[in-house]
Amino acid sequence: MPMSILRQNLPDAFREACFIIVLSIIAGLAVNLARTDSIPFIQDWSTEGRLSQDNGDSLAIPLSEAKTLFKENKAIFLDARGQELFNEGHIKGARSLPWHEVDDYFPEVIKGMDRESLVITYCDGESCNLSHDLAIFLKNMGFTHVKVLVNGWTVWGENNLPIEASDK
Repeated sequence: MPMSILRQNLPDAFREACFIIVLSIIAGLAVNLARTDSIPFIQDWSTEGRLSQDNGDSLAIPLSEAKTLFKENKAIFLDARGQELFNEGHIKGARSLPWHEVDDYFPEVIKGMDRESLVITYCDGESCNLSHDLAIFLKNMGFTHVKVLVNGWTVWGENNLPIEASDK
């Protein structure tokens, strides 16, 4: 194909490609708006926003409140991290319920637990979702009072609160 023909057709091809892209975006937005389970255009990705339930209640619990509940022995702490990390160190008295192996550990971990008990899940890192996923799972399994201590392992240790390691 001679270069002159290519130069003449290039602007037309570019316009057509842009038209197709714009048309695809409009079609995608229209389909999203029409769906009952549409993806929101604006989302609150803050820690509080990620831990808010559909009814507006937050699963997050402040460290000060978790600390008080710990001292008064009024909450069960569940560590959502892997077993190896749990063995290296965890909140004193916490139970290990690794999210990635929840099906294997769940029946054993909940033995003797009242589904009305206050349960506080935690993992490590502000962006760690294991504790949130575990909290939702527990709520779906009938536990009524479940909270998430965001960045729990780190903030607990930084505040010199009781920790322990497992001998396993």
